[in-house]
Amino acid sequence: MTHRHPRTALSVNLNKVALVRNTRHLGIPSVTRAATLCLQAGAAGITVHPRPDQRHIRPHDVVDLHQLLTAWPDREFNIEGNPFHNLMDHVRALRPHQATFVPDSEGQFTSDHGWRFPQDAQRLKPLIDECHALGVRVSLFMDAEAEQMAAAKAVGADRVELYTEPYAAAFGGPEQAAQLARFRAAAQAALAAGLELNAGHDLNRDNLTPFLREVPGILEVSIGHALIADALELGYADTVRAYNRCIDQAFA
Repeated sequence: MTHRHPRTALSVNLNKVALVRNTRHLGIPSVTRAATLCLQAGAAGITVHPRPDQRHIRPHDVVDLHQLLTAWPDREFNIEGNPFHNLMDHVRALRPHQATFVPDSEGQFTSDHGWRFPQDAQRLKPLIDECHALGVRVSLFMDAEAEQMAAAKAVGADRVELYTEPYAAAFGGPEQAAQLARFRAAAQAALAAGLELNAGHDLNRDNLTPFLREVPGILEVSIGHALIADALELGYADTVRAYNRCIDQAFA
């Protein structure tokens, strides 16, 4: 597939670094040190998902990373979470480049579904409008359902982040092609509606390149669990370079 869109940016989600740190009271591994090493190696941005129970990223991490990224003006800070829990407090205080709205419950193990329209439209719109007034881009975490994309645009979203776990679960199996077709259709519908596109959840070094080759217009992938797991073996810098090579291969 020939891409006519900008190269996909890699945003590194640091939640799992904080999760390990929080098991002791020593401050290691350092979230800001991890961010620095990833940025030095070529990560285009940093993502955090500060959940209300603070089981990984904590409020001081969000502030510390925001301060760190002021020294990297060409990189982006993406804060994700449920705007009806604690996300908006961070957005109002820090005005990150992007706020990704995710419909998680407070104790949810991990994100596993997107927003639904028209059900969620009325309560999302004023918060999207507030983000825009603060100069913050809004991405909505969405299932790969083509028929939902125009509604996401209508409520004011700038981007949607396609929830890629169904693709990742099907990768290497008989359903892979069908899932890729589903995501391609959703991406095309989003682009036709005037939305920009992100993607994330369970992407890794094996499944990332085939996804980006087949699904048009992905401006950013946010990768955490697999990337941090790889970093335990390879180190942050080599891991970030490996993921950037996966992206380059998709655009070759």
